[in-house]
Amino acid sequence: MKVIMSANKIRLVIFDWAGTTIDHGCFAPISAFIKAFQACGVELTPAQARGPMGLHKKDHIRSLFQLDQIAAQWEATHERPWSEEDVEQIYQTFMPLQVKEAQDYTDLVPGLCDTISRLRERGIKIGSTTGYPRIVAEPVLAAAKAQGYDPDYSMCADEVPAGRPAPWMIYRNMEALNVFPPTSVVKVGDTVPDIEAGLNAGTWTVGLTQTGSEVGLTVAEFEALDNDQKASVLQTAETKLKNAGAHFVIPTLKTLPEIIEQIEAGAH
Repeated sequence: MKVIMSANKIRLVIFDWAGTTIDHGCFAPISAFIKAFQACGVELTPAQARGPMGLHKKDHIRSLFQLDQIAAQWEATHERPWSEEDVEQIYQTFMPLQVKEAQDYTDLVPGLCDTISRLRERGIKIGSTTGYPRIVAEPVLAAAKAQGYDPDYSMCADEVPAGRPAPWMIYRNMEALNVFPPTSVVKVGDTVPDIEAGLNAGTWTVGLTQTGSEVGLTVAEFEALDNDQKASVLQTAETKLKNAGAHFVIPTLKTLPEIIEQIEAGAH
């Protein structure tokens, strides 16, 4: 059941990273997950690797093991069921791969800097959360800053007791930037755990489709689709994010300032 939200002046917008502000289509984590499982004799499809996107990366690995096909592959290869030790082993294999892959996918999504400028003109602070651990995030933050995107605060999944869908990264942003109540905060992301984290924190939630993991396409791949194909993939992603409870779902960040105007006007 969706909680009734009151109109409030928005003072903070907290963005996800891959698939929301950088890495159109969210490819860096996918490649690293596939390679990490391959190293242990298990083949993931890109669709399987994307499934739990938005979780802390160790939780993501654990979720993949819970897929029947993956568990069966592991047992056939290793002659025993998977265990928590195996989750840790793959995570340790994954980490250096993720550090490298993340640095190859740091391009800002189109229009990000313009949207950030429009938000700052409204006096809104900019926060960020990510499923990346700090060791992966630091080079990504530096690359984004070099392109003109520099959030006021960033929080990583390994710096809180639990990553998304827990609300702790959002609360840490609010604490650091001295913004409350939660209804003066908007959480923006492209995955179900992003939306769930925002709802758990009591903030407004905005889902993104075109740039995110649910569509999973580069800029060029998306533009190569015909209009019907574009409409279809966007609708599928929108439905999933709305079903997760998102207050708003938009294709790109371009219309985010207008969504904030709607929230402040009490239109939702």
